[in-house]
Amino acid sequence: MTNLHTAVGWHVELEFMEDDQHTRAAALVRLPDGTELRAHGRASRHHADSNQPRVGEEIAGARALNEIAMQLLSKAHGEIDADSGRVSSPIHA
Repeated sequence: MTNLHTAVGWHVELEFMEDDQHTRAAALVRLPDGTELRAHGRASRHHADSNQPRVGEEIAGARALNEIAMQLLSKAHGEIDADSGRVSSPIHA
């Protein structure tokens, strides 16, 4: 069995702005190489739905983090190509 050790950590921040109908999320990920990735997500409450701010935060936050995930895949793909000197197939989620 291999012993796993934590070699790096990522700093992740999520901030939310809300009103009665809308939630906006701003996500920031700081990577050990100094890269900062930023993204936004939004959620809207249908007027017939009850006011549940936590749900809006979860949806808007998930959308922002999904965009961060796409940026991370793109960054990794570029680094693979740069290291190998060839054009590789895109990485999909």
